[in-house]
Amino acid sequence: MVNLMLAGNKLSGRVPSELKSLIDLAYLDLSANEFNDSIPSFLGDFLELHYLNLSHNKFGQIPSNISKMQSLEILNISHNNLSGFIPTSMEDMHGLAYIDISYNHLEGPIPNIKAFQTASREALRGNKEISFSILKFDGKSMFEEIMRATENFDPTYCIGQGEQGSVYKATLSNGDTVAMKKLHLLCADDENFQKEFVNEIRALTEMRHRNIVKLYGFCSHRRHSFLVYEYLEKGSLAAVLSKDEEAKELGWSKRVTIVKGVAHALCYMHHDCLPPIVHRDISSKNILLNSEYGGCVSDFGTAKFLNPDSANWTALAGTYGYVAPELAYTMEVNEKCDVFSFGVLALEIVMGRHPGDLLSSLSSGSSSASSSTALLVHPMLVVDVLDQRISPPTHQVTEEVLSLMKIAFACVNSCSLFRPTMKHVSQQFESLQRLHLSKSSDTL
Repeated sequence: MVNLMLAGNKLSGRVPSELKSLIDLAYLDLSANEFNDSIPSFLGDFLELHYLNLSHNKFGQIPSNISKMQSLEILNISHNNLSGFIPTSMEDMHGLAYIDISYNHLEGPIPNIKAFQTASREALRGNKEISFSILKFDGKSMFEEIMRATENFDPTYCIGQGEQGSVYKATLSNGDTVAMKKLHLLCADDENFQKEFVNEIRALTEMRHRNIVKLYGFCSHRRHSFLVYEYLEKGSLAAVLSKDEEAKELGWSKRVTIVKGVAHALCYMHHDCLPPIVHRDISSKNILLNSEYGGCVSDFGTAKFLNPDSANWTALAGTYGYVAPELAYTMEVNEKCDVFSFGVLALEIVMGRHPGDLLSSLSSGSSSASSSTALLVHPMLVVDVLDQRISPPTHQVTEEVLSLMKIAFACVNSCSLFRPTMKHVSQQFESLQRLHLSKSSDTL
């Protein structure tokens, strides 16, 4: 294998074609010179190359056959004069682990491979208009579509606002409706904001689950940075529960279905993703409902990718009233933090309001959480805490609601060691469903 390091000289003009003879080249660093013209296409013949640094030159184009370098793991082409669209052929570079295309004049869709999806905001900044391909549009036309559909983000299209951004609804020319989280410009250079922006992109591009909101794409631009999601018609669960008329539309079967959906999504994140993903902000405002009142987990800005080989320390994140009690004195985050938040959410769904007083009575009681649970799930007592805006559950749904509350109380145990895993919770719901289907068939 051959390593060639020519960084930091004053080499100029085209890269000499004599390099073609180095067919065993494994490491090539031509950074910090004055090479110009296009990146030479013959680099595509270096099939053993795993490191390529062409940064801080004056290259103008990326050749499409760059994708032939299937062994390439690290590519740095930042700080050049590169322009035009990023070659779509780069989607074939599945071995690429790191990419830096910052401070060029590139535009259009970003290749849908892991290196680009997990790239930091800094590795993408300083270009024109770059974004993931969304639906049937490429990056540039999608940006233009978004600007047209929202009339340059006119306030009349805004359907929600948060600390770091505003959410807009847009109907595209092909008839598809999407939701966009447009990020406040004042936040754009904040380091924590950048981390959350990249976190959400990374999390949602790596996950595929019916109960997790779909990310269609994003745009990282000096004037407008936004994320584009599927549009969920009924909005947030928090908003629905806060309005009496809308809450009445949310019957017991629908509420149980929402809880089950969130449980299955968290089980997927904790046990089927590698590395495991902890959401850290499960709350009713981050559960979105579709037209059938199906629930989807959203807002992954504070999500944490767990490192299984070390402790996972982090700054406190989450919504007040849903945060696991142990995070008040330790900054170590794990899956059981989400389990607690899920328990609070499940109780909120059946009660129609945040279960703050109920949680306080559990934590301050002298008896164990399990004995308190046994009292609270008694049929004569549980009716007092159910949402009074809708009729009490009947028949099979009563059993499901009682089982749901038992599971929820186990999840809000003040000691994380005694909380179930989301895999166990998901399996319990599946067992209940099979049991109820069996009972239904027996009565036919």
